[in-house]
Amino acid sequence: MELDNVILYRITHVENIPHVLQYGITHKDSQNKSSTFKNIGDLSLIDNRSEKAVVVDNGNSAFDKDLSSIVLGDFIPFYFGVRMPMLYVAQHGGNFVEKPTAPDDIVYLACPLSKVISSRIDFFFTDGHAFDMLTSFYDATMVNELVSIVDWDAVRSSYWGGNENLDVKRKKQAELLVARDLPPDFITGFGCYNDLAKSRLVTFGVEESKIKVIPKAYY
Repeated sequence: MELDNVILYRITHVENIPHVLQYGITHKDSQNKSSTFKNIGDLSLIDNRSEKAVVVDNGNSAFDKDLSSIVLGDFIPFYFGVRMPMLYVAQHGGNFVEKPTAPDDIVYLACPLSKVISSRIDFFFTDGHAFDMLTSFYDATMVNELVSIVDWDAVRSSYWGGNENLDVKRKKQAELLVARDLPPDFITGFGCYNDLAKSRLVTFGVEESKIKVIPKAYY
């Protein structure tokens, strides 16, 4: 894996796509945020992120008193792969998901990491689930090490259930955290479940050449 080939993924409800095409991927506190945003995530986790402070240790000991900290809710989270545990909960319900969302209503937004880097937007990244005590947080000065820090076998793993796979599940959910809105031209691809979902994206104005039907990226 080369740094230039790293793609960031975020899932959203298909009904949010018109707003995404106009404003891009917006932060919850953005002046351009959608007043009709349709949520598919775990509401309790979203609320907890707004208050969760974490130490940015760049993989070193967190006992250093000079280490800085960030609040997760101040950033837009992206994954480095598809078919995450969060997607399973979104599709099947559970936790504090309001109701299950059909796979053909869920769209992947794909953004090259290189665009974020070149834009000089502030960002951080993790080597695992942001709430796990074993996870380390890294600032942008460590981005050239990102490819070796992220466990790509875990990110791509199809099997993450059970106690024997707890660390695989943690590493699979490594994140990149972006400090502000990403404009529409940062989104280079849209992933969807079937041809019906694809036709809806086209109707909304997504270029057909940017759409991939990828049912294997869903549960």
